[in-house]
Amino acid sequence: MVVAVYTVALLIPESHSLKDKRRVLMSLRSQITKKFNVSIAEIDHHDLWQKATFGIACVATEQRHANQVLDQAVNIMYQFPLLDVISCHKEFV
Repeated sequence: MVVAVYTVALLIPESHSLKDKRRVLMSLRSQITKKFNVSIAEIDHHDLWQKATFGIACVATEQRHANQVLDQAVNIMYQFPLLDVISCHKEFV
């Protein structure tokens, strides 16, 4: 069993309140969880309007499969029109 975790820092330039930020993040989270069987949560910058950090976790039997699923999930973030990806960090447990 392999657990893969991606930590992704995001910038939401059009957000002007925590409500705007929450709307964008909930939309992104629902899109990713519908398409992939991953867990996703905001893990940092809870009180900042334009910045967020997501943690995405995937459990699989093979490292290759977990890596592929997480890469596809992060690609959705890169293509999401309302935010910019600042940094990504992947680790396997």
